[in-house]
Amino acid sequence: MGSKEAPCHAHAIFCFLLLLCVGTKCLASEFEVTQEASLSVDASPNLARKIPDTLFGMFFEEINHAGAGGIWAELVSNRGFEAGGPHTPSNIDPWSIIGDDSSVFVATDRMSCFSRNTVALRMEVLCDNCPDGGVGIYNPGFWGINIEDGKTYNLVMHVKSPETTELTVSLTSSDGLQILASAAIRVSGTSNWIKLDQSLVAKGTDRTSRLQITANKKGVVWLDQVSLMPSDTYKGHGFRTELISMLMDLKPRFLRFPGGCFVEGSWLRNAFRWRDSIGPWEERPGHYGDVWNYWTDDGLGYYEFLQLSEDLGAAPVWVFNNGISHHDEVDTTAIAPFVKDILDSLEFARGSVESTWGSVRAAMGHPEPFPVEHVAIGNEDCGKKNYLGNYLKFYNAIREAYPDIQMISNCDGSSTPLDHPADLYDFHVLPLFHLNQYSRKNKTN
Repeated sequence: MGSKEAPCHAHAIFCFLLLLCVGTKCLASEFEVTQEASLSVDASPNLARKIPDTLFGMFFEEINHAGAGGIWAELVSNRGFEAGGPHTPSNIDPWSIIGDDSSVFVATDRMSCFSRNTVALRMEVLCDNCPDGGVGIYNPGFWGINIEDGKTYNLVMHVKSPETTELTVSLTSSDGLQILASAAIRVSGTSNWIKLDQSLVAKGTDRTSRLQITANKKGVVWLDQVSLMPSDTYKGHGFRTELISMLMDLKPRFLRFPGGCFVEGSWLRNAFRWRDSIGPWEERPGHYGDVWNYWTDDGLGYYEFLQLSEDLGAAPVWVFNNGISHHDEVDTTAIAPFVKDILDSLEFARGSVESTWGSVRAAMGHPEPFPVEHVAIGNEDCGKKNYLGNYLKFYNAIREAYPDIQMISNCDGSSTPLDHPADLYDFHVLPLFHLNQYSRKNKTN
């Protein structure tokens, strides 16, 4: 049933492939011999284009503890016991208990003196003859507290006890066996909360230490807003000196803050709220960053970002939420309160000390306005259902109130003009998350 011509066809194909290989090799050899290229560069001054001073800057986001546990010098994690949520009893992680059920009982309740963060910790000492070193609680900070020999650490905490009691605050090794610094604090019996300040000077170095609060006497004490900061923060502004020095070496000309997806939130209820991040640190409610999945007490807030920009000599670029998160959006017909909120944020930064929000900034220690001249309307929101409508509401309101502010769109204006007004655009091409944009860019490039 086979064809007699098959061998002839096979022979012809073999000959053709042999000739093709020989010919290709010859052509390749000839090309290698004859190829030649030249490049001319005209570096004459009349053709030069000045590189903008603002070409290089930094984009900061609260991600991977870049702020909390990073450049922000607070050493206590979950300092206000709020991370477990507003319902009590709640999880106090990473706080842990020193002692057992027969010697100490620890639980959260809603007895705090702060109206915006109502959770506090109630510690009841049950033992008359407590173990050596006492019973209580400890906090390991962020993967251990880095304590350095000879350095001073400032402890601030709010306490309340119906009877006079003695507390011991200590910096110890991770197992509690080595004491690096310690102080006894007398708490007078009162129904009112009191604020206690204590300096601790380290007599040793341990990069994985912990903060302990213990007692040896039966009784009840409430604790809230427990903070431990090194005394040598950068200019006293709360930032880690060694890390800020590294940022200074980069010589950034702008600082884009506070994100990133941190601005949006997975849901709007967990988005960054600038109002909740200003004022006395004890009164800030903090929030759960549901994109990167960890709690921040917002000690590093809107004011601190503005201060950081000033310390770095960088132009602040305020990235604000435009009513859009990863999973929900505010309809443009209902966006007006969000617009007013951002106008208030700009008054806080730029307003006079006589203005409503400028006076709040002045009360925090900065009577001079911050030079906010750039804002980004949203973060990576272009193409979402309500972005354009919401964008225009923010754009028009800010343009009317602050004509000099440069507004930045999330959309791509590199190949075709934008379909909305913008002074600048900041379009993020992220292959991992936006494969369709990545493919389109590859084709056009």
